[in-house]
Amino acid sequence: MSKTIQAIRGMNDCSPTETLLWQWVETQIRQTFASYGYAEIRSPILEATALFERGVGEATDIVEKEMFTFVRDEESLTMRPEGTAGCVRAAIQNGWIYNQEQRLWYIGPMFRYERPQKGRYRQFHQAGVEIFGIANPEADAELILLTARLWEKLGIRQHVKLQLNSIGGLEVRTQYRQALVAFLQNHLDVLKQDPDSERRLTTNPLRILDTKNQALQNVLNHAPKLHDFLDPESKAHFEKLCQILDQMGIEYEINQKLVRGLDYYNKTVFEWVTTALGAQGTVCGGGRYDGLVAQLGGHASEGVGFAMGLERLILLVQEVNPNVTLPRPVDIYIVYSGEGTTEAAFQLSETLRNALPQQRIMLHCSGGNFKKQFKRADKSGAKLALVLGESEVENQTVVVKDLFGEAEQITIPQSELINELQSRLA
Repeated sequence: MSKTIQAIRGMNDCSPTETLLWQWVETQIRQTFASYGYAEIRSPILEATALFERGVGEATDIVEKEMFTFVRDEESLTMRPEGTAGCVRAAIQNGWIYNQEQRLWYIGPMFRYERPQKGRYRQFHQAGVEIFGIANPEADAELILLTARLWEKLGIRQHVKLQLNSIGGLEVRTQYRQALVAFLQNHLDVLKQDPDSERRLTTNPLRILDTKNQALQNVLNHAPKLHDFLDPESKAHFEKLCQILDQMGIEYEINQKLVRGLDYYNKTVFEWVTTALGAQGTVCGGGRYDGLVAQLGGHASEGVGFAMGLERLILLVQEVNPNVTLPRPVDIYIVYSGEGTTEAAFQLSETLRNALPQQRIMLHCSGGNFKKQFKRADKSGAKLALVLGESEVENQTVVVKDLFGEAEQITIPQSELINELQSRLA
């Protein structure tokens, strides 16, 4: 027998049972985004490598060591590691944001080559939102309110906390970077305990603020504070954002070490974090990127957005909202046996699908006696079984059997079946 082929490490299958929860979470996401007037876009999984080098930043971990990149016909191509750069590219190329506001969302797979762990895989899925053409902090606030509403719908609101920061513009970060590097030069002995941070000292020093090394974090508590370098415009923007969140009852923590891992951010950055999955983890993160559109060749347009990892989000729902009501995989299971029942069962199933398009109807197609068929019906998870035998076909009736409740089995005319099913499945 040939050796079986396994899935690539870090790229996982999703079982039919797991898919029900995924579909439910995705439905809440789609409905919430639509309720704020956002429009869905779909962009390619494969993009030019230069898009991420220019947009995400060559000194970021993503570009340096996490991208799936290959060369085809002398063109360097990369499987998208995040959604914003591709969304901006599509908006520029198709003229969606030239001299206009735009509110977009997307959902789909992303790819990063990193060590797989629970909730973090090499193929993972994100849903994200991007707003273009609005410079005001009101846009930042709306994104945070949108996510807060989604957490309520998912039943996880009490288990996530909002962290907020302002990192100013490029000039602010340049000045702060110089001050931070000068400070860290006096603590090289501690910096060497974290090889990633030691490397970032010369490539992306602000990312050192995110270190998980406790000794280095203790040193950073005495480092220069980013907010001491903010320009008046960034301060006013951040104060207005906080004012709106206070008025709307959104609790938050100002975390001056929060910088996010991508080069395109400016001014507002935020993360929703949780400790319900063990060590603190980010459920959703984003911020403002006012210079990215021009950086990627478009006419200057402000931008702000976020992305959420669906794997971690679904783990959180499973952990804190285990009683979420998911749709049944099957609502109605049709069993039949005897001469002339096959044609009648097919006709009945299609008639019901026309009349009850929201119900999931499964027709038994693998033969066998009624006992075998009812075992399959029970296994399917259906609420009701419909039974056709020769006498039912002859008399134009159908047997309705409740597979999980205590309702009595009844035989009714097929002409009354739709009303009966609507009543039982309401």
